[in-house]
Amino acid sequence: MADADDVRRLALALPHVVEVDSDGFDFRVVDKGFVWSYPERRPGAARLIRTDIAVLYVGDEAEKQALLLGEPEVFFTTPAYDGVPLVMLRLAQVDVDRLTELVTDAWRMRAPDSLLGDLDDGTGPVSPELSSADQ
Repeated sequence: MADADDVRRLALALPHVVEVDSDGFDFRVVDKGFVWSYPERRPGAARLIRTDIAVLYVGDEAEKQALLLGEPEVFFTTPAYDGVPLVMLRLAQVDVDRLTELVTDAWRMRAPDSLLGDLDDGTGPVSPELSSADQ
């Protein structure tokens, strides 16, 4: 089971990532968001920042639909995200290996081509087998 600490560790291990100050987590590469806490909209109330749910950039509508239809227990969306290549990920439904793949893929889709080599040359995310204490 993954959590917000895993998201933070994995995102910050990727090259050129900046964490934006927020009530949850919010990670960007060259000012482009790729994973952040879900800002749940509540009628008549302020948004609730959900650190148990990550919003992930997925690249395009086809990928979004494939994830939503293929694993509805893991991924979901809301009408506010219609037509936008983002999905919400229930962190408790994935392990750290899967989260590593998802966060890295989101980074790859948002990073400019000039930075992709920095991930491929070994400066990418820490192996999921390592705990934060091992780093």
